[in-house]
Amino acid sequence: MENYSKARVVEQPSACPFPNLSADTPEVRVKDGSKIRNLLRFALSRMEANPRGTEEEQRRPTPDEGSQEGPQEAVGRPLCKQIIFTACGKGVSKAITCAEIVKRHLKGLHQLTKLTYSKVLEVWEPLEPAAGLDSLTVSRNLPAIWILLSKEPLDWDQPGYQAPGRYDALWAQAAGREEGGGVTGQRAGHRRKRGGGGGRGKGSVRQSGRSRESGKGQT
Repeated sequence: MENYSKARVVEQPSACPFPNLSADTPEVRVKDGSKIRNLLRFALSRMEANPRGTEEEQRRPTPDEGSQEGPQEAVGRPLCKQIIFTACGKGVSKAITCAEIVKRHLKGLHQLTKLTYSKVLEVWEPLEPAAGLDSLTVSRNLPAIWILLSKEPLDWDQPGYQAPGRYDALWAQAAGREEGGGVTGQRAGHRRKRGGGGGRGKGSVRQSGRSRESGKGQT
Protein backbone atom coordinates (compact mmCIF):
# COMPACT_ATOMS: atom_id res chain seq x y z
CA MET A 1 0.00 0.00 0.00
CA GLU A 2 3.00 2.33 -0.29
CA ASN A 3 1.64 3.60 -3.60
CA TYR A 4 -1.77 4.53 -2.14
CA SER A 5 -3.16 7.07 0.27
CA LYS A 6 -6.41 6.81 2.23
CA ALA A 7 -8.94 9.14 0.63
CA ARG A 8 -12.03 8.68 2.84
CA VAL A 9 -13.71 6.34 5.27
CA VAL A 10 -17.41 5.54 4.91
CA GLU A 11 -19.22 3.95 7.86
CA GLN A 12 -22.13 1.76 6.84
CA PRO A 13 -25.35 2.29 8.83
CA SER A 14 -26.12 -0.47 11.29
CA ALA A 15 -29.45 -1.42 12.80
CA CYS A 16 -30.19 -0.58 16.41
CA PRO A 17 -30.09 -3.75 18.56
CA PHE A 18 -32.77 -2.43 20.93
CA PRO A 19 -36.28 -3.17 19.63
CA ASN A 20 -39.56 -1.56 20.69
CA LEU A 21 -38.07 1.83 21.56
CA SER A 22 -39.98 5.07 21.45
CA ALA A 23 -39.73 7.04 18.22
CA ASP A 24 -38.36 10.10 20.02
CA THR A 25 -35.48 8.20 21.67
CA PRO A 26 -32.32 10.17 20.79
CA GLU A 27 -29.38 8.26 19.35
CA VAL A 28 -26.01 9.87 20.04
CA ARG A 29 -23.32 8.69 17.62
CA VAL A 30 -19.93 9.17 19.25
CA LYS A 31 -16.94 9.70 16.97
CA ASP A 32 -13.25 9.64 17.73
CA GLY A 33 -13.04 13.42 17.37
CA SER A 34 -16.24 14.26 19.26
CA LYS A 35 -16.01 16.44 22.33
CA ILE A 36 -17.41 14.89 25.48
CA ARG A 37 -18.59 18.31 26.70
CA ASN A 38 -20.87 18.74 23.69
CA LEU A 39 -22.15 15.18 23.88
CA LEU A 40 -23.05 15.50 27.56
CA ARG A 41 -24.74 18.87 27.06
CA PHE A 42 -27.03 17.39 24.43
CA ALA A 43 -27.76 14.20 26.39
CA LEU A 44 -28.56 15.97 29.65
CA SER A 45 -30.77 18.50 27.87
CA ARG A 46 -32.92 15.62 26.60
CA MET A 47 -33.02 13.72 29.91
CA GLU A 48 -33.00 16.43 32.58
CA ALA A 49 -35.36 19.37 33.09
CA ASN A 50 -32.62 21.75 34.26
CA PRO A 51 -29.31 20.37 32.98
CA ARG A 52 -26.35 21.44 35.06
CA GLY A 53 -23.60 23.33 33.35
CA THR A 54 -21.54 26.48 33.55
CA GLU A 55 -22.97 29.83 32.52
CA GLU A 56 -20.29 30.14 29.86
CA GLU A 57 -21.38 26.87 28.23
CA GLN A 58 -25.02 27.95 28.28
CA ARG A 59 -24.19 31.21 26.48
CA ARG A 60 -22.28 29.32 23.76
CA PRO A 61 -24.67 27.00 21.87
CA THR A 62 -21.93 25.00 20.14
CA PRO A 63 -23.43 22.27 17.93
CA ASP A 64 -22.79 18.69 18.94
CA GLU A 65 -20.08 17.10 16.82
CA GLY A 66 -20.89 13.50 17.66
CA SER A 67 -24.67 13.30 17.30
CA GLN A 68 -27.12 14.01 14.56
CA GLU A 69 -28.72 16.83 16.56
CA GLY A 70 -27.19 19.80 18.33
CA PRO A 71 -27.95 20.89 21.89
CA GLN A 72 -29.75 24.00 20.67
CA GLU A 73 -32.22 21.79 18.81
CA ALA A 74 -33.18 20.03 22.04
CA VAL A 75 -34.46 23.22 23.68
CA GLY A 76 -38.25 23.18 23.98
CA ARG A 77 -38.60 19.46 23.27
CA PRO A 78 -40.23 17.06 25.72
CA LEU A 79 -37.89 15.15 27.97
CA CYS A 80 -36.99 11.60 26.98
CA LYS A 81 -37.02 8.58 29.25
CA GLN A 82 -34.34 6.76 27.26
CA ILE A 83 -31.19 7.65 25.35
CA ILE A 84 -28.69 5.65 23.29
CA PHE A 85 -24.93 6.08 22.99
CA THR A 86 -23.30 4.24 20.10
CA ALA A 87 -19.76 4.19 18.73
CA CYS A 88 -17.36 1.97 16.83
CA GLY A 89 -13.59 1.67 16.67
CA LYS A 90 -11.69 4.32 18.58
CA GLY A 91 -14.87 6.03 19.77
CA VAL A 92 -15.98 3.09 21.95
CA SER A 93 -14.11 4.25 25.06
CA LYS A 94 -15.49 7.77 24.67
CA ALA A 95 -19.07 6.44 24.44
CA ILE A 96 -18.56 4.47 27.66
CA THR A 97 -17.22 7.59 29.37
CA CYS A 98 -20.28 9.61 28.32
CA ALA A 99 -22.67 6.95 29.60
CA GLU A 100 -20.93 6.75 32.98
CA ILE A 101 -20.96 10.53 33.43
CA VAL A 102 -24.68 10.69 32.58
CA LYS A 103 -25.33 7.99 35.18
CA ARG A 104 -23.45 10.07 37.73
CA HIS A 105 -25.65 13.11 37.00
CA LEU A 106 -28.95 11.23 36.79
CA LYS A 107 -29.34 8.65 39.53
CA GLY A 108 -31.44 5.55 39.05
CA LEU A 109 -30.77 4.89 35.36
CA HIS A 110 -31.00 1.35 34.04
CA GLN A 111 -28.34 0.32 31.52
CA LEU A 112 -28.33 -2.24 28.73
CA THR A 113 -25.16 -2.77 26.68
CA LYS A 114 -24.83 -4.60 23.38
CA LEU A 115 -21.60 -5.41 21.51
CA THR A 116 -21.79 -5.70 17.74
CA TYR A 117 -19.67 -5.15 14.63
CA SER A 118 -19.92 -2.20 12.29
CA LYS A 119 -18.88 -2.34 8.63
CA VAL A 120 -16.52 0.40 7.44
CA LEU A 121 -15.39 1.02 3.87
CA GLU A 122 -11.96 2.58 3.29
CA VAL A 123 -11.31 4.12 -0.12
CA TRP A 124 -7.64 4.28 -1.18
CA GLU A 125 -6.50 6.39 -4.12
CA PRO A 126 -3.16 5.95 -5.97
CA LEU A 127 -0.51 8.56 -5.31
CA GLU A 128 0.31 8.78 -9.02
CA PRO A 129 -2.81 8.44 -11.23
CA ALA A 130 -0.61 8.26 -14.33
CA ALA A 131 0.89 4.97 -13.12
CA GLY A 132 -2.25 3.10 -14.18
CA LEU A 133 -3.30 1.98 -10.70
CA ASP A 134 -6.96 1.68 -9.80
CA SER A 135 -8.56 2.92 -6.61
CA LEU A 136 -9.10 0.32 -3.89
CA THR A 137 -12.02 -0.17 -1.53
CA VAL A 138 -11.25 -2.09 1.66
CA SER A 139 -14.05 -3.44 3.83
CA ARG A 140 -13.40 -3.76 7.56
CA ASN A 141 -15.49 -4.92 10.50
CA LEU A 142 -14.89 -2.79 13.59
CA PRO A 143 -16.17 -3.57 17.08
CA ALA A 144 -19.12 -1.37 18.03
CA ILE A 145 -20.99 -0.70 21.26
CA TRP A 146 -24.59 0.29 21.93
CA ILE A 147 -25.49 1.63 25.38
CA LEU A 148 -29.13 2.20 26.34
CA LEU A 149 -29.83 4.33 29.42
CA SER A 150 -33.41 4.26 30.63
CA LYS A 151 -35.35 5.83 33.48
CA GLU A 152 -37.84 2.97 33.24
CA PRO A 153 -36.94 -0.58 34.33
CA LEU A 154 -35.52 -2.90 31.67
CA ASP A 155 -35.50 -6.66 31.31
CA TRP A 156 -32.84 -7.77 33.77
CA ASP A 157 -32.67 -11.23 32.13
CA GLN A 158 -31.04 -9.80 29.02
CA PRO A 159 -27.24 -10.10 28.73
CA GLY A 160 -25.54 -6.77 29.35
CA TYR A 161 -28.11 -5.43 31.82
CA GLN A 162 -26.80 -3.28 34.66
CA ALA A 163 -29.08 -2.23 37.52
CA PRO A 164 -28.94 1.28 39.01
CA GLY A 165 -26.26 1.73 41.64
CA ARG A 166 -24.41 -1.43 40.73
CA TYR A 167 -21.25 0.48 39.83
CA ASP A 168 -21.13 2.24 43.22
CA ALA A 169 -21.84 -1.00 45.07
CA LEU A 170 -18.95 -2.72 43.32
CA TRP A 171 -16.50 -0.04 44.38
CA ALA A 172 -17.89 -0.09 47.93
CA GLN A 173 -17.21 -3.82 48.21
CA ALA A 174 -13.67 -3.38 46.89
CA ALA A 175 -12.99 -0.60 49.40
CA GLY A 176 -14.32 -2.76 52.23
CA ARG A 177 -11.99 -5.60 51.32
CA GLU A 178 -8.98 -3.27 51.29
CA GLU A 179 -9.88 -1.76 54.68
CA GLY A 180 -10.38 -5.22 56.18
CA GLY A 181 -6.95 -6.37 55.04
CA GLY A 182 -8.26 -9.05 52.73
CA VAL A 183 -6.24 -9.49 49.59
CA THR A 184 -3.67 -6.80 50.42
CA GLY A 185 -2.92 -8.27 53.84
CA GLN A 186 -2.46 -11.75 52.43
CA ARG A 187 0.03 -10.53 49.85
CA ALA A 188 2.08 -8.70 52.47
CA GLY A 189 2.17 -11.76 54.74
CA HIS A 190 3.19 -13.94 51.83
CA ARG A 191 6.11 -11.67 51.07
CA ARG A 192 7.26 -11.69 54.69
CA LYS A 193 7.11 -15.46 54.71
CA ARG A 194 9.32 -15.66 51.65
CA GLY A 195 11.82 -13.24 53.20
CA GLY A 196 12.00 -15.28 56.42
CA GLY A 197 12.62 -18.45 54.50
CA GLY A 198 15.60 -16.83 52.80
CA GLY A 199 17.10 -15.89 56.18
CA ARG A 200 16.84 -19.44 57.47
CA GLY A 201 18.49 -20.69 54.32
CA LYS A 202 21.49 -18.42 54.87
CA GLY A 203 21.80 -19.60 58.45
CA SER A 204 21.99 -23.22 57.38
CA VAL A 205 24.78 -22.36 54.94
CA ARG A 206 26.86 -20.76 57.69
CA GLN A 207 26.41 -23.79 59.91
CA SER A 208 27.62 -26.10 57.19
CA GLY A 209 30.72 -23.90 56.78
CA ARG A 210 31.56 -24.22 60.46
CA SER A 211 31.17 -27.97 60.37
CA ARG A 212 33.66 -28.10 57.48
CA GLU A 213 36.20 -26.06 59.46
CA SER A 214 35.78 -28.29 62.48
CA GLY A 215 36.26 -31.34 60.26
CA LYS A 216 39.51 -29.94 58.92
CA GLY A 217 40.84 -29.38 62.47
CA GLN A 218 40.13 -32.94 63.45
CA THR A 219 42.06 -34.30 60.48
